[in-house]
Amino acid sequence: MLALSTKGRYATRILIFMARRNKAMRKQDIAEAEGISADYVEQLLIKLKSANLVKSHRGAKGGFSLARSPEKITVADVLAATEGTINLAPCVSEDCSRAGQCVTRKLWHKAGDQLRQTFAGVTIAGLAQEAEESQRSGELVYDI
Repeated sequence: MLALSTKGRYATRILIFMARRNKAMRKQDIAEAEGISADYVEQLLIKLKSANLVKSHRGAKGGFSLARSPEKITVADVLAATEGTINLAPCVSEDCSRAGQCVTRKLWHKAGDQLRQTFAGVTIAGLAQEAEESQRSGELVYDI
């Protein structure tokens, strides 16, 4: 079974939350709103900051905010920051003694490319807008 870890899923939720608020947010406020421990939120924010997806602000009104417009942050960016390279099979990125004769390696590579293209085509702004629409209709879901 292929599954993203909580790092990628929660980091995406955090950025959607931040995009909807459009202001500096304290990790405690994010944690409470998203039902994630503050320590885990902090770990994710550090990864997102290292990837230049969020920036930190000091002071009484400090916290974290998006480092760039949510229209310019894709789910692929978030997953790269938290999950690393997403491959469907280890043989796609590693040397494999059967690489020259393995028909399925090409399939895993092609499917992985399509998955990465899908994530690259979805922005945090688009998901934030979808969340707003879902909230207005009474149905708010963050699953991706």
